[in-house]
Amino acid sequence: MKAAVLREQGRPRPYAVSQPMTIETVDLDPPGPGEVLYKIIGAGLCHSDLSTIENLRPRKLPTIPGHEAAGIVEETGPGVTGLKKGDHVISVFVTSCGDCRYCNGGRPNLCQSSNKSRADGTLISGERRLALNGEPINHYSGLSVFAQYAVVSQNALIRIPDDVPLEDATIFGCAVVTGVGAVLNTARVPPGGQMAVVGLGGVGMNALMGGVVAGAERIVAVDLNPEKLKIARELGATDTFLAGNADVAQEIREATSGGLDYVIETAGSIPAMNLAYAIAARGGAVVSAGLPATTATFSYPHAALVSDEKAIMGSYMGSCVPKRDIPRFIALYQRGRLPVQKLRSGFITFEQINEGFDRLSDGAVLRQVLRPHG
Repeated sequence: MKAAVLREQGRPRPYAVSQPMTIETVDLDPPGPGEVLYKIIGAGLCHSDLSTIENLRPRKLPTIPGHEAAGIVEETGPGVTGLKKGDHVISVFVTSCGDCRYCNGGRPNLCQSSNKSRADGTLISGERRLALNGEPINHYSGLSVFAQYAVVSQNALIRIPDDVPLEDATIFGCAVVTGVGAVLNTARVPPGGQMAVVGLGGVGMNALMGGVVAGAERIVAVDLNPEKLKIARELGATDTFLAGNADVAQEIREATSGGLDYVIETAGSIPAMNLAYAIAARGGAVVSAGLPATTATFSYPHAALVSDEKAIMGSYMGSCVPKRDIPRFIALYQRGRLPVQKLRSGFITFEQINEGFDRLSDGAVLRQVLRPHG
């Protein structure tokens, strides 16, 4: 099959020139016990993949990146239950075991059963199904979806209705669950609540739409790109502010009578986190769903944290239970309440994938979708 192979992290931009990923013909073994082979119809280009290319999040190389996709089941291995050939599926990037303190506590997004396999570049079974000229290729987050097909654990796939367009379904496994989940699950924004979203990429726009679903009375959208602020207005933002100037935090606080009760940070940068904390009202919560470099640190005035009763929370994969939340998010999409198709910035081919990450790094796009089969 055709796939995009990453052999070296940290190559300089523009990626269209340095070519961090090369398009190769690789070998894919059949699925083993508990594994599924599926045909990938669409794969989203996400900032987490960009962080890997930039070497902000080191991975075992060589690997085939990509962790957000939708496709069709082609073959199931021994012991697979609940999935069969022809089923339409979405991938999720945390493979949960179903029987640990986190899974039993309703927090499968925090399950650590796949941590070692992710670090080792294998499937959760410890096996590799990818090779190039006899050389093993590492699996990326147990998925590796910048390819025409993937073999993954059955627990990494969620079945969806056959009538949902797969190219729209592509972004549900990461951008939608992370953004919408941060609002509905982590922050639990109530009807009539006042919230802000700092950083309007694919995840941030989904957080904004999550605020609309929640019935938030005021939704403030903040980004460095004025074009994204226009889109935010169309999706339901009540106020928009251009980040980057020194007075933006004060402007937002003045416009909102002291700040917002819920601030969702999705940019994955410390300046964005500083702004999010600054515009949270007394008694407000800052929920960070953006992933910066693993060495990045955030500081705050601790006395004010106490006297203002602010809260700082992390949100990983939108605090989602995938088997519960993805079907309900899909249902919202089907009813027109999560118009994720409006976030698509276009389709790309394998030959355009490095250039696509240049556009993503520039902040010029929301979600580009790779069509592995042309």
